[in-house]
Amino acid sequence: MSPARQLDWQRDGRDWPLRESSRFVDAGLVRWHVQILGRGPVALLVHGAGAASFSWRGLAPLLARHFTLVIPDLPGHGFTASLPPAQQSLAGMAAALLGLLRELDAEPVIGVGHSAGAALLVRAALDRGLGAVHLLVGINAALLPFAGVAGLVLPLMARLFAHSSLLPRFFAWRAADRRAVERLIASTGSIIDALGVELYARLVANPGHVAGALAMMANWDLQALVRGLPELDIPLLLLAGSRDRTVDPNAAHEVARSAPKARVSVLPDLGHLAHEEAPRIVAAQLLCAARAYGCLAGSQSMSG
Repeated sequence: MSPARQLDWQRDGRDWPLRESSRFVDAGLVRWHVQILGRGPVALLVHGAGAASFSWRGLAPLLARHFTLVIPDLPGHGFTASLPPAQQSLAGMAAALLGLLRELDAEPVIGVGHSAGAALLVRAALDRGLGAVHLLVGINAALLPFAGVAGLVLPLMARLFAHSSLLPRFFAWRAADRRAVERLIASTGSIIDALGVELYARLVANPGHVAGALAMMANWDLQALVRGLPELDIPLLLLAGSRDRTVDPNAAHEVARSAPKARVSVLPDLGHLAHEEAPRIVAAQLLCAARAYGCLAGSQSMSG
């Protein structure tokens, strides 16, 4: 069975947000698409499953006044190549992300992750790979397994579909109906701009991207992450949208009971894509926390 077609930078990236900040970097076994912009201490921004670097399009210019931002497309997402199957686990993807940082000679002082991106950052921190980080921020962080039967069935379904080309091609067919994409986004509890809807439609219409997202979900085991939360010694700020329909906002409080340095801040009337809905509100929270935890005081910029 032939591999699913990947996104093409010249065609699909022609109007990609912050395109002028994009570069392609070989690190480990992966050719990464990564955006680097701003000045100051390094901040790493990690998108969630099924998204790509464009999801930071509103927040990045606000943070770039204070930080040098490193914004990758995760393996198998957007314009970044996939990892080998054996490395598509949470630990494997976190290790690949740390490899990219080493290649860039970047030492973040703050890591910001949305949804599953927050799980990657916590995994990397537990594996002692983020030694310079003063603060982790999870925006609607997906750190806990789904409860009940869903926790058993959904990963199994993802594994089945990850080895088939049928579901990625079905999604690509459905993405031709813009209303279907709008309904998918609305189901997260968020309302985003027209550009965001168009870019998500572009991703969902690409079988390669969908296959990458499914492969990530198929190998996502959060049980070990949960067991490690009491050992997380980096402060963790959990921003929880009160209208999030993808990750239960109450999950943030459950995580905070396990992670000794975690605290929760609720984002009223915002959904799962809170950073796309209200980038100024999220930026204000991030910058306030960054100052409180010393991320902006006396830190070094990324070299090169």
